[in-house]
Parts: sequence; structure tokens; C-alpha cells
Amino acid sequence: MVEPETFTFLTNLATNNRKAWMDEHRSERDDAMRNFTGMATTLHDYAHLYDYLVADVRSKPKQSFTKFFQEPRDRIGRALYRVGVDVFANAGHPEEDFGYYLHIEPGSCHAGAALFHPSKEAHIRSLKRLVDDPQGLNDVLTDPEFTKAFPEGLVTRKYLDDVPHGFNGAGFVDPYLKMVGMGCRKNLPDALLLEDGVIDLLIETFRPASQLVRYFE
Repeated sequence: MVEPETFTFLTNLATNNRKAWMDEHRSERDDAMRNFTGMATTLHDYAHLYDYLVADVRSKPKQSFTKFFQEPRDRIGRALYRVGVDVFANAGHPEEDFGYYLHIEPGSCHAGAALFHPSKEAHIRSLKRLVDDPQGLNDVLTDPEFTKAFPEGLVTRKYLDDVPHGFNGAGFVDPYLKMVGMGCRKNLPDALLLEDGVIDLLIETFRPASQLVRYFE
């Protein structure tokens, strides 16, 4: 699924994260992007095995992975480019709706369901859902299949210091209200992702993750 050259390119990009280097390695970048496009197509082709709503939408593989260039508001430090790419399988938009993803980053690959980079409106919708139905979230997080696949529970890429104004006093969901974007993840060895048969493991990962997607619909 993931070509060895894609891992090599991402590894080299991590140590040469500047425009001049990227300009000199456009062919490798383009090859990696073709690989991501192929992965997006594969995830959609098999979607009927884990989420019929994803299977029913029109596939747009070239729009189904994060781009290398980072907008200034998304940067951590001075790096211009992402060294990890998310390939999506969504019934909606990756910044508006929960969906499935495969994160490709040398030494830190994982898969699951998430809305890690929500728009402002999507973030507010998620907060309201948590407050309105905490028991529904608890049902997801305590489901045996979910806990087996995702022992970390819910994770995020950004925590707030405080619960957003107007959402205090929600009890069980308070820790999750501090998350700007959230999801579940199953860590995957790089070597495993080199195999075409890894799609079977991804399907097994996405099936229990579908409970989280359904909760936030």
C-alpha cells in the first residue's frame, strides 16, 4: 500500500524541511502524492466493508489527503511542510465531519476515525453533541470492540487549558470538551503498511471506529 519510496521521501523531508530542498525533489514529491491518491482510492473501494455512507459518496482521491505545505496558522515551529500525511475516507468534508483516516509518517503511522482539524463551526457542533449526549459517548468508549482496537480511548492534537465558555459543568465529558478535534487511533508499524494485505487490518480497525463516526453524525 505505502511504497518504500514514500517513506524515504518523508524521512528526507523531515531533515530538509525547506523550500529549496522541496523544489529540488519535486519528482519524488509527485510520486508520493500519486501513492497517497492510490491509497485514498483503495480506502474508498473497500468502504462498503466498514461504512456504507462512505461507500455511497463519489470518490475524490486527489482531494482526500492533507497537502504538504502548511498554512502559517497550522505550523509548529518554522517547518514549512508536513512530514506526516493523513489519507481520508469521509462521507463529508475532513474539516467538517468525522471520518476515517490513515496517517503516514515514518515511525508514527496510525489509523482510526477522527475530526482532528475541525473548522470553528464543526468544533462547536462537536461540543454541543458531547454536552447533549454524554451517555452516547460513554457507550462508544466502553464498547468491548472499541476498547480492544483503541485502548487509548479518545486522543487529540490540541488541548485547551479550560473548557470553552458556555460548556462548563458537563461532568463525564469535561476532559473531551478541552480537545480541539478528537479521534481514535491504532498504531501501525511502518513495515506492515508496505504490504498490500494491510487493507484487511485497516477494515478491521475502521469497523469499531465507525461507532465514533455514527455518534457525531
